Amino acid sequence: MNNQNPTEQQDVTEAQVFQALRDVYDPEIPVSIVDLGLVYDVKIIDDWVGVKMTLTTPGCGMGGAISNLARERVLEIPGVHECDIRIVWEPQWNPSMMSDEAKKKLGVE
Repeated sequence: MNNQNPTEQQDVTEAQVFQALRDVYDPEIPVSIVDLGLVYDVKIIDDWVGVKMTLTTPGCGMGGAISNLARERVLEIPGVHECDIRIVWEPQWNPSMMSDEAKKKLGVE
């Protein structure tokens, strides 16, 4: 068995994780969780990815669905075998965290 084969271990990048998370939307808002500014941190250790994110409000009833979808999308990245999504409330999300594109789409100044 040759362990020098570079195709056996695919290095997962933060850019790949953020790209996958761009496919995840809050069902009530037509903007990705990345553009909303809900993703605070991404950690990658070998084939494990951890995502620290928040929701627009603590009472968001879709939180479980959003975090499950985020996890599913990250697990689709080649080389990722485990993914943990952690919902945090600090810092509290506010509209200023959105990308310029998201602000324009939602009419936020």
